[in-house]
Amino acid sequence: MTRLDRRHFLAGTGFSLLGGQALAAAETVALPFAGGERTLVRASQKRPLILLTSRPPQLETPFAVFNEGLLTPNDAFFVRYHLSGLPDAIDPERFRLAIDGHVETPLSLSLASLKRDFPVTEVIAVNQCSGNSRGFFEPRVGGGQLGNGAMGNARWRGVPLRALLDRAGVRAGARQVAFNGLDVPPADGVPDFVKALDIDHARDGEVLVAWAMNGADLPFLNGYPLRLVVPGHYGTYWVKHLSEINVVDAEFGGYWMKTAYRVPNNACACVAPGTKPDKTRPINRFNVRSFVTSHGEGAQVAAGRVTELRGIAFSGGAGAARVLVSADGGANWSEARLGEDLGRFSFREWRLGLRLAAGRHAIKVRAFTADGETQPLEPRWQPAGYMRNVVETVTLEAS
Repeated sequence: MTRLDRRHFLAGTGFSLLGGQALAAAETVALPFAGGERTLVRASQKRPLILLTSRPPQLETPFAVFNEGLLTPNDAFFVRYHLSGLPDAIDPERFRLAIDGHVETPLSLSLASLKRDFPVTEVIAVNQCSGNSRGFFEPRVGGGQLGNGAMGNARWRGVPLRALLDRAGVRAGARQVAFNGLDVPPADGVPDFVKALDIDHARDGEVLVAWAMNGADLPFLNGYPLRLVVPGHYGTYWVKHLSEINVVDAEFGGYWMKTAYRVPNNACACVAPGTKPDKTRPINRFNVRSFVTSHGEGAQVAAGRVTELRGIAFSGGAGAARVLVSADGGANWSEARLGEDLGRFSFREWRLGLRLAAGRHAIKVRAFTADGETQPLEPRWQPAGYMRNVVETVTLEAS
């Protein structure tokens, strides 16, 4: 569809970001960095989330949610849009997914056909914003000043992208696949949000066109009725309200690939603070991360008794194979017990009981993957504020 076609198709009853009233001004949270005071708001189909911006919608998950379980509830899942021209209404009976470009047979598929005529599969995978934790960068960088809550883990259900491409018949010479959704630029001159994957990645069998998360339809703000699921890759590729799949025979040159969402083209994807990289590349896979979820900064615990620490770890596809915990700021480390393995793209729980003497304790957590990746002890910096994965520290007070 053209932009005009999409706008006409979506004319309808209207959509309000704040499906309920904004919560009272006193209901705020203070994220632990400068300018981190935020309001909690209740958006459509959501419990109170942390408001960053309303146009376009950017809502962060309160970090305590990640201690509720390995799967992030749909009503607590973070929201990130790049364009403020959201669909007003989507008729699931009239909706069609177009597949065209460098293919033998262009397709226009209904939701019913996707669910009936193609193989259906599920994957548990983390969706994480590229700028998750940007607010902690020092020196500060531009962009949304997010805490650690722009991530979530869900069970995604849909059809493998490979099956759709095979049905359309990818022609020889295809290089990439581009993806567009029903959200549109708010004004002429603003680039439409279109992302692309290399053809081999698009056909690896892991990328999904999903219509459900955690056993229910996608919430509107998480991409209803379809979204791209790209396990192990940052959320910039997880196109919401997916409506167009276009196979191309050249490298896709859109703004959101050629200019935005790029990182230093070196092993650490980092540069010295305050400098710019010589060369960049599109951001792709997550790096390994881990967090303490059972206790927040400054939590009080009983001295001399066992305190059970609990948290999560994840990576971009190798899984979390080990988690080490230090109670003395990194001088000594203990091996944590890993919980149920829900797959290599999922959060994995870790637990460790520690007997802490009276006083303050700097708890650090560090994850390792099966292929040897580990979290750095010192933060890495880049001008876009992406890919933060330094070892996290939580201070506990034992008394």
